[in-house]
Amino acid sequence: MGTKGKMIKTIGLPQAVALYVGAVLGSGVLLVPGLAAEIAGPASLLAWGLMTLLVLPMALVMGLLSARFPNAGGVAYFVSRAFGTKAGALTGWFFLASVPIGAPVAALTGAGYMTAAFELAEGWKIGIAALMLATGLLLNYFGMKVAGQMQVAVVLAIIAVLLFAVAGSMPSIEAVHFTPFLPHGWVSVGQAAAILFWCFIGWEAVSHLSEEFVDPQREAIKGVTIAAVLVGLLYFLTALATVGTHSYGASDSSASLVLVVGHLLGTGGAAVVGITGMFICTATIIAYTGAASRLAFALANEGKAPKALGRMSGRYATPTGGLAFLAGCFVLILALYGTGAVSLTTLIQFPNATFILTYLGGCAAGVRLLRGSRLGVGISWISFILTLGVFPFVGWSVLYPIAIVGVYFFMQRYAGMSETEKVLIKSEY
Repeated sequence: MGTKGKMIKTIGLPQAVALYVGAVLGSGVLLVPGLAAEIAGPASLLAWGLMTLLVLPMALVMGLLSARFPNAGGVAYFVSRAFGTKAGALTGWFFLASVPIGAPVAALTGAGYMTAAFELAEGWKIGIAALMLATGLLLNYFGMKVAGQMQVAVVLAIIAVLLFAVAGSMPSIEAVHFTPFLPHGWVSVGQAAAILFWCFIGWEAVSHLSEEFVDPQREAIKGVTIAAVLVGLLYFLTALATVGTHSYGASDSSASLVLVVGHLLGTGGAAVVGITGMFICTATIIAYTGAASRLAFALANEGKAPKALGRMSGRYATPTGGLAFLAGCFVLILALYGTGAVSLTTLIQFPNATFILTYLGGCAAGVRLLRGSRLGVGISWISFILTLGVFPFVGWSVLYPIAIVGVYFFMQRYAGMSETEKVLIKSEY
């Protein structure tokens, strides 16, 4: 057990690489290649190429900052050091408000692969998603040593199946599937790139776990570099297989990888990918649940979130307040999806703008905090400019961070009021 208010240092290099890969190479590789191809056709590969080039500087910015300033606050802590506590707290809330939607999206995506592979009813999808979310919460309750070891095994299985799917699909790739190359115009490439951003988020999540790295310099920088190379290659090759075999369409885009492997091995192959898809998304959930619960803990300790979020397990030194908050949010999102109030396509767009803004804050902090390193400042600027270029394409999802800003400033104003003023506000309602 660590000292009071401190996390235990249990994450070594293999666990760090696995956590990075698991956080980034998650539901995106299952869900987005087909959706991007549906939006931009074969030209979606241009968007993939752009984002693959972007991934290394984005990853390195987060790795360098995590190595220099290991803290459970992650990106919010970096922004606080660079631009003040208010900017840092707001960045933290952008991330904290993203995970309660992003994790259920990952769970529903993995569950969707299971139901597609085994031809199960919709009710199974919600039940499997709930089990995946519960697994992420429980593993994080027992600590990152257990979660990290589980992550290594899961990530190795993910890489093996993806390489098999890509290699096996190569003989089925046909030139006819690349024409017309630009069926929906150049704007569609930008729109696809905005959706693709979902695939490359995750570097910022592991920054919240940097306080638990055994050697932050080694785990953060080496771990993120190894993971970035693996992720960039696997994403592009999976997208190439999806487009080249035309494994997408109006009803099939959200389970394109099942179709790719189904063409190779029949129903047995689809079952393998269905199970693997569930584990891929569970890996993402483990990383993001760990990150968000630790961020909630950090914000609560700084007085930027309710005190209840700062509760910690006395036995495992894990942030039980943040985990309880996430559990409640997960139940709410699954209930909304189950009643048909929101679709998966709508849910995936909600946190898109907040994740992008979190990255913009982190890259801007990198420009200021990494001044002693030309490499650090250079890649921070590259990441900031390229990420900013994606932001105009987020569409209506920009309303979500605007709402978060409004709620945050209301909470700050309410916290600064006298007890008499608070009573008057309550009496009006």
